[in-house]
Amino acid sequence: MSAMTVTRATRTSRIAMILGIIALVALVLAPYWAGRADMRLMGEIFLYLSLACLWNLMAGYAGLVSVGQQAFVGFGGYMLFALTTFGGLNPVLAIIIGGVLAAALSVPIATLIFRLRGAYFAIGTWVIAEVFRLSFAQIQALGGGSGSSLPVAIVKELGAKKAAREATSYWLALGAVVIILLAVYFFLRSRRGLALTAIRDSETAASSLGIDIWRTKLEVYVVTSAFTAVIGGLIFLQKLRISPDAAFSVNDWTAFVIFIVVIGGIGTLEGPIIGTLLFFTLREFLADFGTIYLMVLGLVAIVVMLKAPKGVWGLIRDRYDLELFPLSYRVREKE
Repeated sequence: MSAMTVTRATRTSRIAMILGIIALVALVLAPYWAGRADMRLMGEIFLYLSLACLWNLMAGYAGLVSVGQQAFVGFGGYMLFALTTFGGLNPVLAIIIGGVLAAALSVPIATLIFRLRGAYFAIGTWVIAEVFRLSFAQIQALGGGSGSSLPVAIVKELGAKKAAREATSYWLALGAVVIILLAVYFFLRSRRGLALTAIRDSETAASSLGIDIWRTKLEVYVVTSAFTAVIGGLIFLQKLRISPDAAFSVNDWTAFVIFIVVIGGIGTLEGPIIGTLLFFTLREFLADFGTIYLMVLGLVAIVVMLKAPKGVWGLIRDRYDLELFPLSYRVREKE
């Protein structure tokens, strides 16, 4: 009888890792070979991919289907403006502190909305986001309902010249998505990640094995809230202007993110990457068609959900047995 071995890495995942490192080096050097418009587009792609990975971790693994993550996007954006304008902090430091404050704020919010289940939980998260929007609209020091712009002196802290500032914003967005991808990957490979996968498959079975479901979900919610606020700060550091409607837009920061995860493949690390690329490809080709663009997005989502419920990556994985991020175990003969 031949000896067997249990492994996670495959030839495909090893090749993907090498190609990923090469791509990362090329992306780091983008300010030296890409145009400003290309860098802005890539920066936006990185930020949306970050939001998609975070929402996928929360909904695809922890079962927390939120439609109110724009609450933390807007919170992070407003903390950037408040801490830099009134606190005199460096923008990068303000963004990090905004993430910490969001993590602290998410604990009492979770204590409240974790009492809800299913559709009621989703509605509860949206209500929380609306409370955030209405609350910040009342703060006149931050522009009230009309919003405010980031002072020029604060913007220049990123770099004396416009090219330097754009490069810094780009590197911050790239660094954020790399950190989030690695954090999610290593978390899912840890014991906590194994517990989270068990909860996703069956909460009853996970509970019978001694897994603290409430605590595990709380940890995921707090971490995703903190990172989402950081991404929100980076988003509005690029935009240089904020308003309640823009900061807490359910379409921009939740609906599009859900679309990305659903068409890419929920509950996988590769899904948000595929979904983000597909979303921006459709946007670039269809953005000039106005409302038809949104109709096409809706049609694509419906077709994917009907023909490939696991998303595009789920279809590819089932057909070719591919896994770019080795999370599952495989049994094979020793060579």
